Amino acid sequence: MSIYREYDIRGIYEKELNEQSVVRIGYALASKIDGEYVAVGYDARSHSPILFEYLVRGLNAGGKKVLDMGMVPTPVNYFANYQDWDGIRTSASVMITGSHNPSEYNGFKITVDQAPFFSEDIYALGRECEAMEFPPTVPRDVTKIDAVNRYIDFIVAVFDHLKGMDTRIVYDCGNGVAGVVTEKIFSRLNLKTKGLYVEPDGTFPNHHPDPSEEHNLEDIKKLLATDGDIAFAYDGDADRIAVLTHKNNIKGDMMALLYAMKMDKPTVIGEVKCSQVMYDELERRGCTAIMYKTGHSNLKVKMKETEADLACEVSGHIFFKNRYFGYDDAIYATLRMLELIKDGIDLDAELAKLPKVFSTEEIKVKTTEAEKFKIIDRVKELLKNPPAAFPTIKNIIDVDGVRINFENGWGLVRASNTTPVLVTRFESTSEDEASRYEKAINDLILTAQESL
Repeated sequence: MSIYREYDIRGIYEKELNEQSVVRIGYALASKIDGEYVAVGYDARSHSPILFEYLVRGLNAGGKKVLDMGMVPTPVNYFANYQDWDGIRTSASVMITGSHNPSEYNGFKITVDQAPFFSEDIYALGRECEAMEFPPTVPRDVTKIDAVNRYIDFIVAVFDHLKGMDTRIVYDCGNGVAGVVTEKIFSRLNLKTKGLYVEPDGTFPNHHPDPSEEHNLEDIKKLLATDGDIAFAYDGDADRIAVLTHKNNIKGDMMALLYAMKMDKPTVIGEVKCSQVMYDELERRGCTAIMYKTGHSNLKVKMKETEADLACEVSGHIFFKNRYFGYDDAIYATLRMLELIKDGIDLDAELAKLPKVFSTEEIKVKTTEAEKFKIIDRVKELLKNPPAAFPTIKNIIDVDGVRINFENGWGLVRASNTTPVLVTRFESTSEDEASRYEKAINDLILTAQESL
């Protein structure tokens, strides 16, 4: 059951994701889908095509026909849900990907009726798989579709006005699947680009494909210093982006502020890890800012509910409903950022105008799957009567873990939905105060752990 996570299904190939488990997943999933067709694509990992065949067997046994996209970025997989394939409309899609995890991992991101299949639906699917007999084998029913070129044509048409812009662009695909589409898009738009590690290779021989980790950006920073005006880096399945200038590594919440500049008073959703600067600045501009749970599935659902124009995670998941479909797409986000530059916006100058704050990166506290949520509950209890030396609390937001607002900043502690860790982050107008908040909350976490 450990492979069934809040946002997706994820595990180690052969050990957890194997013929026995994946055929069952496909068979059980088929019963949750009303329509006849399911579109399936996969990332660059060597075992992804193998898992594709297992999943197809399960889906076919459950009465579904499969549209085969082959190797695609996750955004192309999502895109397929909004297309007509020679009269066929898919009712669901499955992306086989380990995302930014190490190469031995893989998993499934599931979309049903253009909405994420997640949380209790995934947990219930897992319980059903655990209890079922192994499905029967039926004739293979798979139809190839060219989702990659359909997506490339769409993106090139939407951003035709960027053709031939002078900006020198460097980018790092990290040997993930972004390279399946980037070179063709950039070439057709006649952009000045240099790419690193563009060739998909699921062993990730050059560096780990997670651009939210600073050490994975060393090579693209060097290329930017000598050959670029702006740099982009992508995770393994191209739904997460890093944007770098010569002065800034622009996190997802600051990207949202930049993107929102060209929207008319948008509604923007951020996760609980986003800077208070983002929320305050959006409201100052007359926009609507909503704080919500971390996680791509949570944010997509909240976007639909609130009819929001944009959503973001600090890690670089950017979701556009404004002029797009409402899912996270690092390739589309790249072109929207270039559009800002084309329109004369100086990214560094705009960021320099914002209030100065001191923010930590995400700090992970190791714990166990069994204890992580119990610790959060205990922290909430302790905050009802905090220690005498605890910083003065203005208010507490508990939409996802605990975000404590202090007089000059905030601190966050939440349980990761995907790994056995607590995630903390701290921010203040004073570096000393940020450190003080960090120590106070870490002491509270320690007390909570000791009381279990």
